[in-house]
Amino acid sequence: MSSIETIHVDGVWLAAASGATREVLDPADATTLQLVSEGGAQDADAAVAAARRAFDEGDWPRTAVAERSALLRRVADLLQRDREEIALIESRDTGKTLEEGRVDVDDVTNAFRYFADVVMNESGGRVVDAGSPDVHSVVVHEPVGVCSLITPWNYPLLQASWKIAPALAAGNTFVIKPSEVTPLSTVHLVKLLVEAGLPAGVANIVTGAGLPVGQRLAEHPDVDLFSFTGGLVSGTKAGAAAVSGAKKIALELGGKNPNVVFADACATEEGFDTAVDQALNAAFIHSGQVCSAGARLIIEESVRDRFVSELARRAEKIKLGRGTEDGVECGPLVSQQQLDKVEAYVASALAEGAQLRCGGARPKPSDVRPATGYFYAPTVLDGCHREMKVIREETFGPILTVETFTTEDEAVALANDTEYGLAGAVFSADTARARRVAARLRHGTVWINDYHPYLPQAEWGGFGKSGIGRELGPTGLDEYRESKHIYENLRPEPVRWFAG
Repeated sequence: MSSIETIHVDGVWLAAASGATREVLDPADATTLQLVSEGGAQDADAAVAAARRAFDEGDWPRTAVAERSALLRRVADLLQRDREEIALIESRDTGKTLEEGRVDVDDVTNAFRYFADVVMNESGGRVVDAGSPDVHSVVVHEPVGVCSLITPWNYPLLQASWKIAPALAAGNTFVIKPSEVTPLSTVHLVKLLVEAGLPAGVANIVTGAGLPVGQRLAEHPDVDLFSFTGGLVSGTKAGAAAVSGAKKIALELGGKNPNVVFADACATEEGFDTAVDQALNAAFIHSGQVCSAGARLIIEESVRDRFVSELARRAEKIKLGRGTEDGVECGPLVSQQQLDKVEAYVASALAEGAQLRCGGARPKPSDVRPATGYFYAPTVLDGCHREMKVIREETFGPILTVETFTTEDEAVALANDTEYGLAGAVFSADTARARRVAARLRHGTVWINDYHPYLPQAEWGGFGKSGIGRELGPTGLDEYRESKHIYENLRPEPVRWFAG
């Protein structure tokens, strides 16, 4: 299989300077999907240099807002033109279902259109009342400069758009490093940026591993902003390298997210069915490989037995398989490494006393096609408690743990008993209670009687070790800008502070 050039620097597609390549695997059958360029520190340096020239000497940072907005809209239109092609790339690369891939493309399209609208609808700056008619004072926003963008393997296209769209809207240049495990859709997105007319050097991509490429992009002295989405351990290391250079940083580092279900949500058959269905959706979409996955079911004790029994019954019926096949509801894990990690978490939970209600193993070869992929059965672990490793750490797999409560205060305490604080949900038929609990949860996004939807116009990010900063919404644009105060004296005259 021949390799494709996946490094884009200063408007040119290149092989790695070292000539190295990497196999991108199809997680559904563990075969080689594509050979791509395996970049290194030299490639990262070249990309940053191109982005630096484009920012310091090029036209993009000084391009009129209307033109930047129009380009983002052209990209959105191109995404819809290529919707089926990109969805297929995303499905085959990550293992998710084809329908999930289509939803991702639509969400990416919406992100580009949102930031095109936001930047167009802004005024020329915020006028500040200086208390004198002889002073004109205004706060304006300018692009940060060169941005290093690091994205994860689970939602490569979506996470790229959350960074690229606001970065471009604000007038920045950037270098993006997608995960070495799932780089293909990001490569396609950069091709669309070029097709839409983005000047050379504004958008650069280096495919390769976190070491050395990601580390170099974090520490590079010519980078002004470092934005990372991924795991806590690697994110804090890269963030520390970026902070040492006094860069602006934005980190989204995952979550361990509670889904709190009160008994009154299950008082009717319709309510019970909805709460169970949403718990499945919260935990098992994309095989649980979602930073906001509702992996911790916290259920009121009085309905626990019936709820968990029905949950396990339905989880056992989830159809596993290649994401592009009709009828498949859940694809494989992304890699052998992730499969091994999930197996280890389940083993530790059982050793610590958890009760296996369903799953807990790879499916039988006769139960999934192709049998050689990185599949793991949706797993429900009952009788869990806070001291368990599977409760404390982000498992990033199809594992749902069950904890119980008897009072509202206990439910809130359990939900907040985590180092993370990305997202959570409350299910209750009592509107006052649901809103009261939502207000007490220390998580960046809280759903009431729903799970997983997000809006490009609403900020996304977490409390605690879930990260620093916010993506999406007006704040998501502000992450990529610097504020400047311009104070103009309309009637200058001597101050006479010094007698001289």
